[in-house]
Formats: sequence, structure tokens, C-alpha cells
Amino acid sequence: MSECTHNCESCSQNCASRQSAPQDLHEAPHAGTHVKKVIGVVSGKGGVGKSLVCSLLAVTMQRRGAKVAVLDADVTGPSIPKVFGVHQHAVSDGSAIYPVETETGIRLMSVNLLLEQETDPVVWRGPVIAGAVKQFWTDVQWGDVDYMFVDMPPGTGDVPLTVFQSLPVDGIVVVTSPQELVSMIVGKAVKMAELMKIPVIGLVENMSYLLCPDCGQQIELFGHSHLDQTAVTYGLPVLARLPIDPKLASLCDAGKIEQCADGLLDAAAQMLEALPEKKA
Repeated sequence: MSECTHNCESCSQNCASRQSAPQDLHEAPHAGTHVKKVIGVVSGKGGVGKSLVCSLLAVTMQRRGAKVAVLDADVTGPSIPKVFGVHQHAVSDGSAIYPVETETGIRLMSVNLLLEQETDPVVWRGPVIAGAVKQFWTDVQWGDVDYMFVDMPPGTGDVPLTVFQSLPVDGIVVVTSPQELVSMIVGKAVKMAELMKIPVIGLVENMSYLLCPDCGQQIELFGHSHLDQTAVTYGLPVLARLPIDPKLASLCDAGKIEQCADGLLDAAAQMLEALPEKKA
């Protein structure tokens, strides 16, 4: 029997999508977990700085007085613990796994917090990886959280599908870079969100420009940006344009992203704060 393609025009499965009242496939979080808003950070391809944007969003909202958590769903390429300088293991008491907290109190869960060695590869098939991400939601006692950011792997495969179906995602932030090729890939991520009925909050362009240290001129290393055209095409706001900044890169390498105080994503933070909260 073939699997559901999530496109009723080409799929023969008699699943919940064909029913007049589709089933709610969201998984219940672990007892003691109360998350007000779940925000996915996605990109259509790798290497555009998705984890950086996810980390900066978490730091920004923490500074604005919110209780923040990051669920690292990029199981085969986890970078969130490194960026925050977290190297200890998550612990379990048999009934729950507990997230590790950063210096400022941001709660993290990542496969790297469970591996014996940080450099151990995760050689798992797609369904196993998707199952692990689901367990990060159902088996981890997150406590009270205002904003949970989900750092997704690139593309539109098993893990994004699992997150969109299993977690009550309130919206996604799409990360891109100036090249036209990447802008085309953005369309895939946006259309997947539309297919799954997940709101797109807006676009963040990383590596947008480099500030000349002598004259302050913005140098477009990757050519002229196509962000505005992409935003108009999909009717989305531009949340931020992040520069190529060696100081920011150094903070990430040193695990000190929480020391970044540039206010790069303040406009995005205002959009997140304006999102309606879930009904109790």
C-alpha cells in the first residue's frame, strides 16, 4: 500500500485529510510542559545560517523578558549546543528528559546532549530521526515556556513534516541568502508551510552584506539581493537583513552567542510578540 502524499489530488489514501473534520495529529507534550508559542526556523537548503538565526531569535526574546527554549530538530547536523557553549549531557529520571540550560536560562534539547561524544555521527534513517524529534517534544519536560524555537534541518523532508504535523507550530521564519538560487528554494519551504496550513511570519536574509571597515559602505559579496522580489512574490514581510560579521562568527565559535547585543532581530521579535496566544 502506498503512503499518503499529502496531496489529495494524486493520493488514493483515505486519510484524515479527506474527512470533513480532519483529525488533530498534534502530539501532547510531556506532563508539566506548557508552551505558549512554537516557532519553526526553516530554510529550503543548507548553509544559509538557519541555526544562527534560530539562536539569535532565542537570545532576543530572552532579553525581552520571555522564557525561551530551543528544540534542535537538525539531528544529523546539530549545532545549537555549540553555539550556546553547552557541552554537558541532558539527564533523565526515568519519567522525563530534562533540557540543559544556557548561562542566561535558555532551555536546550539536542541529540548532541544525549550522545556519548559530541563528534559521534548520527547514522539513522529518516523515520528514526523523525521519531527522535517527536520525542524531544513528548518526552522532554520543558516546563513553562513562552517561545519555543525549532531549528529545522534544511529541505522539506521527514523532519519538517513531522514537526508540522506533531507540534502545534504557530508560525515559521524562513531564512535565505542573497543568491537567486536560494530565493527559488525559499519558495519550496513557503509552499510546504501553506500545504500544512502553517503561517509564515516572514523572511530573514543572512549574509546580506559586509560593512567595509574603512568607509562603512555595504558590500554585496554575493551580488544584488533578490529578497524584496521574493517577499513581494509570496506576500511576506522582510524581518531582517543580517550582515557578514566576523565578530558574530567568533561569538558562535566560542559558544557565546548570548553576548551578541546588536539588536539585529528586534523587528522580528515584535512580530513574534504580536502573534496570538493559543487558547487554553
